Amino acid sequence: MRPAKIATLWTALALVGCGGEKGETLATDTGTSEASSTTASSGASETSTSSADPTGAPTTTATSTSATATSTDPGTTATTDVPDTGDPGVPSCGNPMHFAFGKEPTTLIYVATSGADGPDCGAKDSPCQTVEAAAAKATPGTGIRLLGETFGPDIFVSDLAGTADAPIWIGGEFGQFPTIAGGGEGLHLSRVRHVVIHDLAIMDATANGINVDDGGAVDDPEATRFVAFERLFIHDIGEGGNQDCLKLSGVNDFWVLDSQFERCGAGGSAIDHVGCHRGLVLGNLFADNGGNAVQTKGGSEDIEIRGNTMLDCGQRAVNMGGSTGFEFFRPPLTQDGDNAEARNIRVVSNLIQGGETPLAFVGCVDCLAAHNTIIRPQHWLLRILQETVTDQQFTFAPASNGRFVNNLVVFDRADISTYVNIGGDTAPETFTFTTNLWYAADAPDQSSPAGDLPVPETGAIAGEDPLLIDLTDNFYPTPASPAVGSGTPLPEVAADRNYGCWNDPPSRGAYELIR
Repeated sequence: MRPAKIATLWTALALVGCGGEKGETLATDTGTSEASSTTASSGASETSTSSADPTGAPTTTATSTSATATSTDPGTTATTDVPDTGDPGVPSCGNPMHFAFGKEPTTLIYVATSGADGPDCGAKDSPCQTVEAAAAKATPGTGIRLLGETFGPDIFVSDLAGTADAPIWIGGEFGQFPTIAGGGEGLHLSRVRHVVIHDLAIMDATANGINVDDGGAVDDPEATRFVAFERLFIHDIGEGGNQDCLKLSGVNDFWVLDSQFERCGAGGSAIDHVGCHRGLVLGNLFADNGGNAVQTKGGSEDIEIRGNTMLDCGQRAVNMGGSTGFEFFRPPLTQDGDNAEARNIRVVSNLIQGGETPLAFVGCVDCLAAHNTIIRPQHWLLRILQETVTDQQFTFAPASNGRFVNNLVVFDRADISTYVNIGGDTAPETFTFTTNLWYAADAPDQSSPAGDLPVPETGAIAGEDPLLIDLTDNFYPTPASPAVGSGTPLPEVAADRNYGCWNDPPSRGAYELIR
């Protein structure tokens, strides 16, 4: 199903528990691992994290494998000893942890199309027929296990709540990928907490593949919180319009890991965020998407998009910001301050190939694009735009204070109109450009975008062959590459695309040279 790709930490850890056959309590230890202990529990009254760690969840660290720490906040990443990869010569940095790390279900409830819903369903030899019936039985620590077959669509589950110590899992057995096919939506979750969606294939839905929301409680940041998505394959979604493979609205403290998204609506996104906060999108493959690979808008904030591969992802591979109806903002818009489509979106260490433009800052404030390897965009190298503007009712901050740092950009000058497209109502003079490498493969003497940049760049390399292994399909730098060791250190960029630690100084682009 999936092309060969470098295994992420998530596959190696096999976070989803295995075993158990009869829908009863399993004889397993469900406590957290010694390296990732958390003690706080969940509930409707759970408060946000302390001011010492305002992000409260899917942040990652750039520490080495020797770092050890624990956290008592289920939303705070615990920096732990990294599991032995078997290759001591390859350091590992930026490995994320989340609330389900090291945990397994205490009870399994099985679901199969041949089953029958009823008060006693759930054992492997007498499964429930629907996910809804299994969810009605689920308590913290339950794994809802879909047996490997094709299930009907439009599955709707609401108010499902695990805890920090005992999440709830929904998915197939590890690596099995049961399929949910057709219908309007594959799976819709509303008002859920501490839930892991894993090992599923979703296809042929006319609206969204998976939809997770806060039930319309746009002013309640606790409505849907702590949700992880792991090892999903969502593809062939929509009917040619604005439909999405993964639609997230009002989701806080979330992870999207090691998944694949293909052909996600001609005008939609593989992952569309509306008013989402504190998220990590890591190690995924996006291919042949019409609108975007990832879009973050509607008040979204503090989302890191790292270590992904984006191939031919439409109009704007990553749309930092966008255009959102006022009623959909989370938190709700205020009349006495600057509102923004998005803030603090970090697009780092990705491979972005093809598409009209790799990156667009669209009403995004304090956003970062760094250490990306960008290969042959078809129209622009970068866009700075504003689609939601101040009116008589609300004031909106312009796209401002963006940073474009340590990126490696290879393009064909014949395909590019203006290097950088800057729209009205923006504040391009507040942007910074630092130590990027620009290379027009068909016309090296026309590599520099300086005439189109809104401000002078510091430390640019333009017109020098980046000396990658292969400019068509292997974008690692060779030791002689001018990208190697010439970047600007960025402590907030945890790792390269493959969890490699950055040298000091780091390389430009998504890949660090292993020394």
